[in-house]
Amino acid sequence: MKLKQSAIALALSAMTVPGIVLAGTTPALATPATVSDQSRLAASTIDAKGPGVFPHSADYYPGSQKFVTGSLAHSTISSVDRKGKVRTIIDDKKLVSVQAVRIDTKGNRILASNVDYGTAERSTDATKFKVAGVAAYQIGSGRRLWYADLNKVAKDDKQHLVADVTVAPNGTAYAVDQLSSTIFRIDRNGKASVLVSHKLLAGNVDVPNFLNNVGMSAVAWMPGNILIVAKADGSLVRVPVDHPEKATKVKLSKNLSALTAGIRVLPDKSLAVVSSGLLSGKAAVVQRVRPDRGWKSATVKVTDTVTDPVTSSVTPGPGGRTYALSGGLAALLAGKPNDGFTLRPVDVR
Repeated sequence: MKLKQSAIALALSAMTVPGIVLAGTTPALATPATVSDQSRLAASTIDAKGPGVFPHSADYYPGSQKFVTGSLAHSTISSVDRKGKVRTIIDDKKLVSVQAVRIDTKGNRILASNVDYGTAERSTDATKFKVAGVAAYQIGSGRRLWYADLNKVAKDDKQHLVADVTVAPNGTAYAVDQLSSTIFRIDRNGKASVLVSHKLLAGNVDVPNFLNNVGMSAVAWMPGNILIVAKADGSLVRVPVDHPEKATKVKLSKNLSALTAGIRVLPDKSLAVVSSGLLSGKAAVVQRVRPDRGWKSATVKVTDTVTDPVTSSVTPGPGGRTYALSGGLAALLAGKPNDGFTLRPVDVR
């Protein structure tokens, strides 16, 4: 494993909260932003200077004013500051292509899903859609804590694509597989198992000349120990962790726009959801989903759109705003270069 320790120290030296240098206890901490600074930052679009990174997801720690992203083209994890400066903080040879990234502040970890679309520098014909894993790295040092090989857990020799990962307060991680009906559970020490395979989680969306039967695209842990799973077709599935076999479809006021790509849990435990324009060629749609009856039903409201090509994620950002990530997925799939990526504030009211 190759970890660029010096780059980590440089990229994250401005972190302002103990426990996250991206865990520093270093005294060389940046001055926290003032209220006026936060207001200014909240309205700012971030044009990230990371050509060739092609991130699919992002996460954010408010005290640091830095985002963390993966790279579909490389095996790297990067930090992004509010000026758009991108720095590699982890480069692990175990990884092929990084799709989901999640900051677990309580566990002092960055979690990342390992995939292979066949478009990464380390892709091979033998590994295309055969790489499925989740890795955990210590915030600050970048040291790999564990790697969970979900192919070995699945034991089916089928195609897999770990689309997203979420973390419960007790440190248990849950990962969803976009190309199967399986949700994986990974304990805080990296031991993985199958939580459930359920027909409601199977895929039914085709991306022409790329993927067939695309299913689960995002997942969030919710109070009550339930998982809310977003599917590419615009549906949501409620999975009780203690009784996952009792998974049910959430009754929505209207389906989410397809392809549903990313979700963010808002402070009131509703969801911000972005639906990519990958299939439609139109602007990505931002929606707010407000639950009722413990997520047995929910109301969907369109709140914004994003015209950047193919938006794949929503994340917290400066000033408490929600930011949409447009990482250049369409260009990546077409074999074209890009100059960077965009994090744009969106309305989720």
